[in-house]
Amino acid sequence: MHVAGFDSSDEEVVEEEGEEPLPLSWLPLSPVYSSAFLGVCSLPGCRFKDVRRNLQKDIDGDAPDITTCCTILEELRSCLESNRKTIIHCYGGLGRSCLIAACLLLQLSDVVTPQQAIDSLRDLRGSRAIQTIKQYNFIHDFRENVAAHLATQDTVQRSVSR
Repeated sequence: MHVAGFDSSDEEVVEEEGEEPLPLSWLPLSPVYSSAFLGVCSLPGCRFKDVRRNLQKDIDGDAPDITTCCTILEELRSCLESNRKTIIHCYGGLGRSCLIAACLLLQLSDVVTPQQAIDSLRDLRGSRAIQTIKQYNFIHDFRENVAAHLATQDTVQRSVSR
């Protein structure tokens, strides 16, 4: 079902009890690539013997939590500041990757509005970029959520140092 250009199918997913996020293992590729890692995981949506993954949940257009988003943005900025050729991707190149790119634009410039970031990605990737209402809202709430996240981190660091 599509509502105002957004795919609301993420709200219709039947959750399987006790299902964890798709587990990824990160293999360091040093010393050849000093800061590179290769992600290794099982098949998203795998249904084999007693493994019952949910494909929709494994690859859907969900938005990350703010901690994960900040970690991704830190890694992206590090790559960009080192003049490394850097790409981000997701399954279709329209939802999650565009969400991260929009958040990067918001982080790099205080004058860019959330809607301008979304419009930039839609101009670049097409009108389907930023696919779900969750993604749209995440971008619009990004700066406020980062500020709250950083305040929480500050409080934790101060209490540990005492």
